[in-house]
Amino acid sequence: MELNPVLIGIAGGTGSGKSTLAENIRKEFANDISMLSHDYYYKSHSDLSFDERKKLNFDHPDAFDTDLLIEHLSKLKNGETIYRPNYSFVDHLREEQTFEVVPKKVIVLDGILIFENKELRDMMDIKIFVDTDADIRFIRRLVRDVRDRGRTLESVIEQYTTTVKPMHEQFVEPSKKYADIIVPEGGYNHVALNMIIEKIRSII
Repeated sequence: MELNPVLIGIAGGTGSGKSTLAENIRKEFANDISMLSHDYYYKSHSDLSFDERKKLNFDHPDAFDTDLLIEHLSKLKNGETIYRPNYSFVDHLREEQTFEVVPKKVIVLDGILIFENKELRDMMDIKIFVDTDADIRFIRRLVRDVRDRGRTLESVIEQYTTTVKPMHEQFVEPSKKYADIIVPEGGYNHVALNMIIEKIRSII
């Protein structure tokens, strides 16, 4: 059965508020929409040691198994259930457990680099870019990584300056031009959030 679902992509830099926006949408619609994140599809480098994995560039397009994400989105669009991977940001490994995602009329996908890949971008019906000042994004990233991912202050700063910021400037920021809608402050922008919720409600 083909649902012809609407795929909504939410992109933006690290700490921009895109995940908050996606989470607020999920709270509104609960089980009525399908949710995916590009972060689930990080490649697993089980052949490397933990110290080697920590040094990988997680903000480059090659860090993601985007082909698998595209395959899964195609299946969802065709009405097929998928079993998405899950990734541990503490161990920097893909976990063995997978999670069932059932096809729905609306699919919401978030990720820093989802507009960078043309094949993935062309699958989207609505493209939203969350635009937030770099200093705010860095502070949010710092708090999150120390609090939730067991990182040290020094390691977060080093990663941000050596890979996160350069990759943002090279890949993420240029992809903003593909957006249909630009939302300042992401999930914290309640006017934009309410407009997006109403749009989804009209589709469902």
